[in-house]
Amino acid sequence: MHEQAGTDRRADAIGSRSLQSRNHTHYVAGSVVEANVHYPTDSSLLEDGARVLTRTMKKIVEVTKKAGTGLRDRMRSIGHRAMEIARTSRSKGPQVQEKMKHGYRKLLRTTRQVVNQAKRFQQEIASGVKRAVQGQQKSVLRELRGELETMLPRVQQVIRQAKARVLGGDVHVPGKLVSVFEPSTEVIRKGKASKPTEFGKMIKIQEAENQIVTDYEVFEKRPSDSDLLVPAVEKHQEQFGRVPHMVAGDAAFYSAANERELEVMGVKQISVPNRSTKSPERRRHQKKRSFRRGQKWRTGSEGRISVLKRRHGLNRCRYRGDAGMQRWVGLGVIADNLINIGRFLAGNNSG
Repeated sequence: MHEQAGTDRRADAIGSRSLQSRNHTHYVAGSVVEANVHYPTDSSLLEDGARVLTRTMKKIVEVTKKAGTGLRDRMRSIGHRAMEIARTSRSKGPQVQEKMKHGYRKLLRTTRQVVNQAKRFQQEIASGVKRAVQGQQKSVLRELRGELETMLPRVQQVIRQAKARVLGGDVHVPGKLVSVFEPSTEVIRKGKASKPTEFGKMIKIQEAENQIVTDYEVFEKRPSDSDLLVPAVEKHQEQFGRVPHMVAGDAAFYSAANERELEVMGVKQISVPNRSTKSPERRRHQKKRSFRRGQKWRTGSEGRISVLKRRHGLNRCRYRGDAGMQRWVGLGVIADNLINIGRFLAGNNSG
C-alpha cells in the first residue's frame, strides 16, 4: 500500500512537471450543463407543483389518519385541464389565444385550491391538530411539513408567473422558475441553431496543452463571457507561476480592455477575434499567421467540451441541487483528466 502511494505521488510529480514545462498555450471556453428537467411550460409547472403537494398531503394523512382537514385529490381535474391546454396549443385559428386563457384560468383556479389545502395542512401540523403518536412517525411528520414549507412558495411563484405571462402578457417575470424541483435552473440562450434555449448552469472550462483541463467553474448566475478571460489567465498564472505564451478564445471573450490587460500581464499572443470591427488594421492583425494558428488551436480545443459532454455526461446533470451540479461537473473533469494525463505519461514512458 505504501509502495502504491509512492507510485501515485511520483506520477503526480511527473505530470505536474510536464505540464509546467510545456504549458505555453491557454484556452478558455464557456458552455452549459443542462439540469435534469423537462421543457418548462406554464401548464406542466402548475401540474408538477400540484402533484408534489398532493403526494405530500397523502403521506401526511397516512401518518395522522383522519385528524383535521380531509384530503381532496384534485389531480384528475388538473390532468384534464393540462391536457386541454396542450391540445389547444396545437390548434390554429383566431380563437386559440382566448381558449388558452380560458383553459389556464381553470387550471390556475384548481392549483390555487391545492395550495390552499396544503396551507391548511401546514397550519394544522403546526397547531397540533394533525399529529403523530409514535416517535418515528413524529420525525416523518416533521419532514413532510418541511416539504410543504419548501414547495409551497415555489408553486405560488409558478402561479404568479403563469398568470402574468398567459393572462397579462408579461414574459419578463422576476425570479422566474423553470422547475419546481431545481429552482436555481437558469434559462440560457447562447444562439445555437440546434438548441437556442438551454436550461441549466453556465460553466467555464480552461484547457492547456495535452488536452488537460486546468480549471473549471460552475456559476451561480450566468456571467458575461468577456468578464471571464482575465480571471482565467490570472488563475493560470497562480497555478503555473507564469502567464501562458498564447491565450485563445472565441469572439464572445473579446474586449479591448481585456486585450490591454493581458498585454500588461505579459501574454505574447492573444488570439481572441473581434467580429464587429471595422478597423482595417484589426482585420489585418486577425489575418496574421500567429493569430490564425491560435484560432486553429482553439477550434481543436473546443472538442474538449464535446468530449466532456459525450464521454462524461456533462450534457445533462443527473444529480440534484447546486451541490449536485458542482459534483457532477467536477467528477466529469477529473475523469477526463485522468484519461489524458495517463495517455501523456504513457507516451513519455514509451519514448
